[in-house]
Amino acid sequence: MKKADRKVAIVTGSATGVGAAAAILLAERGCNVVVNYTRSKAEADETAAACLAKGAETIVFQADVSDDDACRAMAQAAIDKWGRIDYLINNAARTKFNPYPKLDGVSKQDFLDIYAVNVVGAYQMIRAVTPIMKKQGFGAIVNDSSIGGVTGIASSIPYAASKAALNLMAKSLAHVLAPEIRINTVVPGMIQTRWLKGGMGDEQYAAMIKTMGDQLPLKKVATAEDIAGVLVWFLEGPHLITGETLIVDSGIHIGTLPPYSSGDSY
Repeated sequence: MKKADRKVAIVTGSATGVGAAAAILLAERGCNVVVNYTRSKAEADETAAACLAKGAETIVFQADVSDDDACRAMAQAAIDKWGRIDYLINNAARTKFNPYPKLDGVSKQDFLDIYAVNVVGAYQMIRAVTPIMKKQGFGAIVNDSSIGGVTGIASSIPYAASKAALNLMAKSLAHVLAPEIRINTVVPGMIQTRWLKGGMGDEQYAAMIKTMGDQLPLKKVATAEDIAGVLVWFLEGPHLITGETLIVDSGIHIGTLPPYSSGDSY
């Protein structure tokens, strides 16, 4: 692929996990990539190296998406280097692990900090890339959300609430970003990531992976690469889909079959 023909993607929170997997897949699919991180510089450099190995050019950009100036600067860096932005994946996220019954375990500041990244940060990134995408006449955005935003069950109540807000925000934005820009949301269930393992601890994480693997209708807990594949599909593929929220959870949201559904007649 000619250098001038390569599309350009920004993936927030792409030092590790789903974001890193998505950045590498986009590089493989012919995109130049902005690899974004807040604190994990060494891991961001590793992700960028993997993208380079796929033939992509990269920018490694430190930015906290809760900072609007940083969001605008990240978009401008891509424009200055490549003159375009085709894709945005809003993957950066923040939580505080807290048992639901422990209501005093989260504060007003916890809510504000989580919303600042998960909702406001996503909005600010969308706003930062919209002018160039509108000028180009095309662009695609996908938000990486969570099943907690649908079921209400997640690492904490503020996190689940923020993801529900993210889901609805995309529907609102779909009206005003069209026709040039499509925006959709992927809602993963449990994912095998360092982020989740770090929050839960090794023993609890291993037990949860086994339990969930047994309970899921498809009998598989998603990997970062599984979810990255869906995120990239939304960017590249369905040109007549916008404002959609797609659950990718190995079927857990459909529940389990009742005992009388095994074929017995009543």
